[in-house]
Amino acid sequence: MKKTLLALVGTGLLFGGVAANATPEQDRLNLDKYFTNKYPDIKLDKYVYGALAFDADSMAQYDSIMDFPPFGTVIDQGQKMWDTPFKNGKTYASCFPNGGKNVAGNYPYFDDKAGKVVTFEDAINTCRTTNGEAAYKLGDPATMGKLTSYARTLSDGMLMNIKVNGAAAEAAYEKGKAQFYSRHGQLGFSCASCHVYNAGNHLRSELLSPIIGQATHWPVFRGGENLVTLQNRYVGCHKMIRAVPFAVGSEEYNDLEYFHSYISNGLPMKASVFRK
Repeated sequence: MKKTLLALVGTGLLFGGVAANATPEQDRLNLDKYFTNKYPDIKLDKYVYGALAFDADSMAQYDSIMDFPPFGTVIDQGQKMWDTPFKNGKTYASCFPNGGKNVAGNYPYFDDKAGKVVTFEDAINTCRTTNGEAAYKLGDPATMGKLTSYARTLSDGMLMNIKVNGAAAEAAYEKGKAQFYSRHGQLGFSCASCHVYNAGNHLRSELLSPIIGQATHWPVFRGGENLVTLQNRYVGCHKMIRAVPFAVGSEEYNDLEYFHSYISNGLPMKASVFRK
């Protein structure tokens, strides 16, 4: 495994680095161009399926599983949580425009007043505390994960619409970008090592997914009902490269999610899906 990973790192060194002074939109367009040139037969909107975009057999398996997903009961439980009133009689829907429909694609956003990035999960916890309920632990699959497995489906089909406006928002975006392209851990990997430079290549039996489209489909279900959120995946990736992970909901991961999500702007969302 280590030799395979190090070989992939070496491959990544052959490519040019990201432009340091690019705007967020230039970053997104540069990555679109990079993958269009590298894989001209794959349309950009297919990348919402992650590594499945590179393999027709895996895509067919995905379609078959999604016809009768084994994790449907988990999403149903999330819907029950969403619909159950708080003690004061209000619901989650009362905290969001349009009852929570077509809103998740606007997250994360930069809150100028708070001076930080706010994720959809942060907004849900604010809804809870504002209505007299205790906040959920952000990385807990049984509470926040289960709830968002339904709540995010309310935005299925919405195009990602992340905004980066103002100097403070740009600074948070740049911090997230630096996290993505900086090498971490004993293996010296960056997120880009796998998900830009080696996207479409195999790591053992697994195809590596591209950064484009990655933020559109969380949470995912692996191995049946194993629910994984985006930031829990960040934790898992850091552990895989023998780096000390940040906490779910930390400034580091929120900024990373801000950058990561912006790169998928304009692509349709589809939450709670099967992945290997």
